[in-house]
Amino acid sequence: MTTAERRRATFPIDRLSVSAYRIPTERPESDGTARWESTTLVLVEIDAGAARGTGWSYATAAAGKIVVDEFRPLVEGADAEDTRALWNRMVSAVRNLGRSGVASYAIAAVDVALWDLRARLYDVPLCDLLGTARGAVPIYGSGGFTSYDEQTLREQLGEWARAGFHAVKMKVGRDHRRDVERVARAREAIGANCALFVDGNGGYNVNEAIAIAHQFATLGVTWFEQPVDHRDLEGMQRVRDRAPGGMAITSGEYMTDTADAAAVARAVDVLQADATRCGGYTGFLAIDGFCEVSRLPLSTHCAPALHLHAASAALRVRHMEYFVDHVRIEKMLFDGTIEPVNGTLRPDRSRPGHGLSFKHTDAQKFAL
Repeated sequence: MTTAERRRATFPIDRLSVSAYRIPTERPESDGTARWESTTLVLVEIDAGAARGTGWSYATAAAGKIVVDEFRPLVEGADAEDTRALWNRMVSAVRNLGRSGVASYAIAAVDVALWDLRARLYDVPLCDLLGTARGAVPIYGSGGFTSYDEQTLREQLGEWARAGFHAVKMKVGRDHRRDVERVARAREAIGANCALFVDGNGGYNVNEAIAIAHQFATLGVTWFEQPVDHRDLEGMQRVRDRAPGGMAITSGEYMTDTADAAAVARAVDVLQADATRCGGYTGFLAIDGFCEVSRLPLSTHCAPALHLHAASAALRVRHMEYFVDHVRIEKMLFDGTIEPVNGTLRPDRSRPGHGLSFKHTDAQKFAL
């Protein structure tokens, strides 16, 4: 298609479809404050012409109901070029439902599908459509659940370190008496040259978090995520101000409104954002813009295959989370996932869009 033809082109959206799937974990899992045995994926597919865009969110199936009732009438018949206009319309449509929470997860699934569709209509990789900032994105291995026994913990983290990952992350905060010992065993497993991150998931109060941060520092921990409840921004800031030098205090994964970024940023050293929660690629890149203005590093939360192209285009991304649960699901249910090389993921720029297509036949047994 020539430049002139592109200027004239319109791509009316023919159809938006929604489905949901619940995928059991391989074993029961837990972190500092929650336990789970399955993950629900809400899938949105949008067709225009001969192209199909695919988006998803790790959410409750209720998010799919919002997509059907509130967003499908806005999207079907609209121009697939109008990604940002449609994002604004979706945000407006949920004003009385609440912009944050499940509605934002629903917006995310549609927005990701719209951007994927637009790139496929022009037969270009999504990172190129957005504007590539880096050819490869560093990742860190993420798992180390509190439900793991010591052998499983050591094997998982050690395997990532041996594969060339520059950092790994484990869960802490459930049993305060065992946390330091578990971190010590993890350090033994990964060696001295791999960075060690911990995630408290709000499992400590402020004083506990400050005290244990100093103990973690003796084992080389350089990242302490959500040491206290993510809503306690004043407490988070107190932890950050009294944490050991060289240890980053991080949070932000629960932001579901881009306007939340400024408040969370004041309490952390690194801001985290999850495109499946903060309104898709449009919301994620808005938060990246905020980080550029405020000179704050950004890290993606979970869903590495979904984030890869957007992270490649982001200005302030430090690294992506290679979360074991979502890696397993994405490899199981999508064609086109990328394998890590030397602790990085590199978008496949030979494939249009985000490069992923859903395997409906394989997924059917998990359908809700």
